[in-house]
This record gives sequence, structure tokens and C-alpha cells, in this order.
Amino acid sequence: MADRSGFTDYVERHSGRLLRSAYLLTQDWARAEDLLQIALAKAWVAWGRVSGDPTPYIYRILTNTHASWWRRRWRGEIPTAQLPEPAGADLTAAFDDREVMWTALAQLSARQRAVVVLHYFESLPLTQVAAILGCSSSTVKTQHHRALARLRVDPALQTLKEVR
Repeated sequence: MADRSGFTDYVERHSGRLLRSAYLLTQDWARAEDLLQIALAKAWVAWGRVSGDPTPYIYRILTNTHASWWRRRWRGEIPTAQLPEPAGADLTAAFDDREVMWTALAQLSARQRAVVVLHYFESLPLTQVAAILGCSSSTVKTQHHRALARLRVDPALQTLKEVR
């Protein structure tokens, strides 16, 4: 088996920078993560043969893998009189609702926002939220109560409730 010592350390230290480079190549975070994962898998296989600084080698893998994706992608279109499938549901309303919610959350204090996000978006009980935030349960309950009170009177959320 090839010597792969140092690979984990290298990935931990450089993955952020490599991911940014992959994003600049792909212009899409999901594809960038896929590209980086494939590049690191290829580098892991050859890690024992890499001598010196592995960064140029990994960048070459990144760019070559991205180029092969680009070459393989089919860019042709076939015009038809009939659409192949019906149009999907209009998701703009859901986006607007989310935007209203993010704006309302931005109006909360940092502590209140953390409590709301951890409790409602991450589905954590208030006792666990208190442990994460390093404060007492009563503090979390107070922040939770105040946050919900502010959200209840937010005019943007009121119009959102009226529409539904």
C-alpha cells in the first residue's frame, strides 16, 4: 500500500483554498464541491508518488478534471413544436416568502437569531440550544420569547400571513 501520510493534514489545511479555486472554475458551489472531491480522490490514489509540494499537482488535477467535464458536456439543442414536459410550478412565491423570512430574521439580535435558527431550522430543543450557546435555559427561553414577540409584530410577516 502506498504511503499516504500527510494527506489528511494537507486536505484540512488547503481544502478551503482549493474549493474557492474549484468554484472559480465551475461558477457553481455544488459542482465545485464535486470537482474538489473528485480531484482529492485522484490525488489520494497517487499521493505516495507525489514528491515535494503537492499543490501544483492537485491544481493540475482540478483543471484537467474540469476541462474533461467541459469537453463531455453536450451543448446541442433540438427544437420541437411541443414541449417535452409540462412547466413546473412557479417557485417565485416560495422564494419571496423565504426572502421575507430572512429579512425578518435579520432584524433580530444575534443571540435571538441564533436561538430561532437553532430551535426552528435545526430542530434542536431549547436545552440543547442553551448548551450550544453557553448560557442558561432561562436565558434561551427569554431570548426565544422576545424573538417570537418581535417576529409576530413584523409588518412583512403580517402581510405574509394574510396572503396565506
